[in-house]
Amino acid sequence: MADNEFGYTIWGMDWVRLAEPISLTKPEPLLPRARSIARNGGVETEIENTMVRATIHRGSEASVTYLEFAPLPSADIRTIAGLVPAGALSLADELHGAILGAGVTLAPTLASVDCSCRARTERCVHMLATCYTLARQVDENPWLALDLRGYRTGGSAEDPVEVPVSRWTPLDTLDPAAYFDLPAN
Repeated sequence: MADNEFGYTIWGMDWVRLAEPISLTKPEPLLPRARSIARNGGVETEIENTMVRATIHRGSEASVTYLEFAPLPSADIRTIAGLVPAGALSLADELHGAILGAGVTLAPTLASVDCSCRARTERCVHMLATCYTLARQVDENPWLALDLRGYRTGGSAEDPVEVPVSRWTPLDTLDPAAYFDLPAN
């Protein structure tokens, strides 16, 4: 696995799977370009709790991509805290295996994705480049994998409820009178 440019640790490979899910049935044509953008330092990330804001510059175009990750449930955080040695400066691959063996899923789950580009799809080249950049950052600092899932900030107070968030609002669902606050006749 040392030949991999992104996800060369077991911690980072979980994050590469965001861009390269095993469930894909056909080749993704945007992946080579996304890897190139990430490889050449075209992604600048700002991380705050479970949210990532990435600025991607390609030529004369710039895009802003937001990724938000589902926090770990409180029970999973307690389980991880029992396995991580006190004062641990780095997280070894063996610890990743122990956490998985305890029944905790470490693979990140996207709660929300948004990009300012014209692609009109969640899996745009900017989102994919951000995933590769995060994988590289997690390879360098495995604590980031836990922090982006809310490990040090407490995670979720209850088990997360999956609510699909629509990226677009269909026009036929809007009531013009209520939307524009028009007085009733």
